[in-house]
Amino acid sequence: MLARKEEIYEYDYEYEEEQKLPEQERLEKKAEEPLFKTVLNTTLRSRCRILFLVATLLAMLATVGSGISASRGYTLVEVQRQADQLEQENERLNIEIAKLRNPQRIKSIAESKLGMSVPQKTYFAHENP
Repeated sequence: MLARKEEIYEYDYEYEEEQKLPEQERLEKKAEEPLFKTVLNTTLRSRCRILFLVATLLAMLATVGSGISASRGYTLVEVQRQADQLEQENERLNIEIAKLRNPQRIKSIAESKLGMSVPQKTYFAHENP
């Protein structure tokens, strides 16, 4: 069985109307019409807008993220600097403690300020039962 695809033809009524007009009017009407008909593809335009908005949003997020990470980096450097200063201060205090605990210093303070002296001889008493 043979089948033939049904073809649908649209009849151009405007063309028929134009053919009834005199030649001069047809030429004037054609001069008024644009050479190219512009067909707006609104779906493509809306997709481009969405793509542009998404790209803009991603760029903004990347910029904000970079700013936050840079800020955190500066904060980290500042904290490390403070830690180094505290370590140096701790080392200085440890040296000062060692100087204050020096037995020679303690002896000189006891002799000069407190009037104490080291005994020259030491006697031990021993009891017999």
